[in-house]
Amino acid sequence: MKANMGSTDKIIRIIIAVVIAALYFGNIITGTLGLVLLVLAGVFVLTSVISFCPLYAPFGISTCNTKQ
Repeated sequence: MKANMGSTDKIIRIIIAVVIAALYFGNIITGTLGLVLLVLAGVFVLTSVISFCPLYAPFGISTCNTKQ
């Protein structure tokens, strides 16, 4: 697994995950939608930690800074 996520992408994903978690645990979003968004937040955090997004790979997308 080659890293394909840059630092800006990771920060944005973590911010989104924190917002979703806060909304879920603050009972703003509930039910099935809340659980689905909470799982999505977990995926965002996991992909940020490992710096690899599986959806970027098939499309050849990389937000990493590359040294030329």
